[in-house]
Amino acid sequence: MEQHNILDLHPGLVWGFAVTVVIMLLLDLGVFNKKSHVVTSKEATIWSVVWISLSMIFSGVVYWVFNTDGSAGSHAVAVEKFTQYQAAYWIEKALSVDNLFVFILVFGFFKVPKFLHHKVLFWGIIGALIFRAIFIFAGVELIDLTYLPEMNIFGHAVRINVVMTLFGLFLIYAGIKSWGDGGDDDDEDYSDTAGAKLIKSFWKVSDNYDGDKFFTVQNGIRMATPLLVVVAVIEFTDVLFAVDSIPAIFAISNDPFILYTSNIFAILGLRSLYFLLANFIHMFSKLPYGLAIILAFIGVKMLIAPWYHISSPISLGIVGGVLVISVLLSIIFPDKKEDEKETTE
Repeated sequence: MEQHNILDLHPGLVWGFAVTVVIMLLLDLGVFNKKSHVVTSKEATIWSVVWISLSMIFSGVVYWVFNTDGSAGSHAVAVEKFTQYQAAYWIEKALSVDNLFVFILVFGFFKVPKFLHHKVLFWGIIGALIFRAIFIFAGVELIDLTYLPEMNIFGHAVRINVVMTLFGLFLIYAGIKSWGDGGDDDDEDYSDTAGAKLIKSFWKVSDNYDGDKFFTVQNGIRMATPLLVVVAVIEFTDVLFAVDSIPAIFAISNDPFILYTSNIFAILGLRSLYFLLANFIHMFSKLPYGLAIILAFIGVKMLIAPWYHISSPISLGIVGGVLVISVLLSIIFPDKKEDEKETTE
């Protein structure tokens, strides 16, 4: 583990982060979105700005906490930690955008009314808070336990980590597979996924929605509504995406607090980003290819880590550059299939 641990330097920051997240979620659910409604682009923009601003402010707090005495050494540690947070945040944010493509397909497949989209995503995020904590904190401990004894390879004394090596190979494979798929999941049958099967194994599912209720009563029988099935599908989809995104951020830092906070801030902003981009998702047609490059890059970084360390600022620059280029290429060379679809409509 790293010498400079944020939990040791400022344990109160843990409570500050937790309280901030809980207050924001309570405000979101209990005040601003007490009743299910269609989220407008204006509302989505405001919330996107709020979540990104909170995350950027928190990254400044991370720098402040590690810059303990203002010395050159302290400043260097603070900059490294700050860029670790930023790199982990933007990697998770970028990979989370890939979720939006699937969310749109899921909502379309189940014909979810637009005024219910927010409620589904809210509960999906609650699940993500729990599962991401388990994955990150368990992953950090597992990595710490799987270092091999020091050995000499190619004239260099190195300590290879078994889990990081496996993660690296997996991410390279995931990047290659993602490039080949091109983000094309249009023909997926979401009624046959693990989440849908789980709900159907416990309850009968009604044919129609009953407002924003997860359960309804028909002919004296208590049944789950399709809305509960959609939430389960979204939850399992997020778990599957976490298989890619969580290993990717382990290449950035082994500080569980930095990894978790950056991850959660990225996830919390995903819901508002969905409503902001849902109508313009065709403008990001090349993004899956950019994400494939990012996954492969992180995988290579993990594999070469025992011999060569790619610093967080360089990683942040590469990730940011790939994302910008992907978006620009999407705008300059729009997806022909989308253009044909819009023409026929």
